[in-house]
Amino acid sequence: MASGSPHQIPVTVLTGYLGAGKTTLLNRILTENHGKKYAVVINEFGEVGIDNELVVNADEEIFEMNNGCICCTVRGDLIRIIGGLMKRADKLDGMIIETTGLADPAPVAQTFFTDDDVRAKTKLDAIVTVVDAKFFLARLKDSHEAEEQVAFADVILLNKTDLVSPEELKAVEAKIREINKYAKVFHTQKSEIDLDKILDRGAFDLQRILSVEPEFLHDHHHHHDHDGEIVSTSVTIDGPVNPERFRMWISGVLREKGQDILRSKGVLAVDGDDRRLVFQGVHMLMDSNWGQVWKPGDARVSKMVFIGRKLDAEALKRGFQACAQKR
Repeated sequence: MASGSPHQIPVTVLTGYLGAGKTTLLNRILTENHGKKYAVVINEFGEVGIDNELVVNADEEIFEMNNGCICCTVRGDLIRIIGGLMKRADKLDGMIIETTGLADPAPVAQTFFTDDDVRAKTKLDAIVTVVDAKFFLARLKDSHEAEEQVAFADVILLNKTDLVSPEELKAVEAKIREINKYAKVFHTQKSEIDLDKILDRGAFDLQRILSVEPEFLHDHHHHHDHDGEIVSTSVTIDGPVNPERFRMWISGVLREKGQDILRSKGVLAVDGDDRRLVFQGVHMLMDSNWGQVWKPGDARVSKMVFIGRKLDAEALKRGFQACAQKR
């Protein structure tokens, strides 16, 4: 089950370089018979090239598809568009927001932390990045965006795997892992993937990652971060945090270092509550929700992940550990 209150719609932010395969993915969401109602928000309607025969009815900005999904274009204000979609919120299973090819996904993701109406009705579920296996390494040389899009991701579609050799694919995947150890990576061709693998995943729920790869967080070796490249690091407390201390600490960290911290995420245990406290931030902005209940056998530990430039892993570790609930 996704966390948050039942009326919060999960929002997926979709990013990726031009030509990586986002459009193909969006078209599949809008036309396949998946039995769900998604709202797809795109920057430029023309880019997706929606086949008019599939459009059931259209007011000026919102197009209804014959598989029940709706599609709309942003000309201007994202918050206004989301407001319009919220009026249909009871009918929606999720919302997918596409960022243009060169854009940094941060401002789009941050929308879901800033506006109170939006926060009440939606929650950021995952940032999904589509990567072109063939051109990714070349892109890294000529653009910051390609690296940042990978760093922001919770889920990565490594697409067009049929166009590269197994060795090339290994090299691309190794580079992705160097930038972001924590995203789930799927190999795809023509952006073909079960939508439930990327939509409404509660993907930043580290619990889900840990149940698959428990050794994930025992990795306290950090690459030396030369010339400010993006790295990821994790910190753990063997028990619950003191929520007030944690809030003070994390807001201080993000206030001072938020420009360099692209993503921060955590799953925290809190004394006296059976639910996990799920935390996430994009740069300076942060949000937390109560998540799933701990199961009887679960070790109630608190974990945080940071992805960014110039991370001082030791200072983060000390600061987080000072937030432990004193027994």
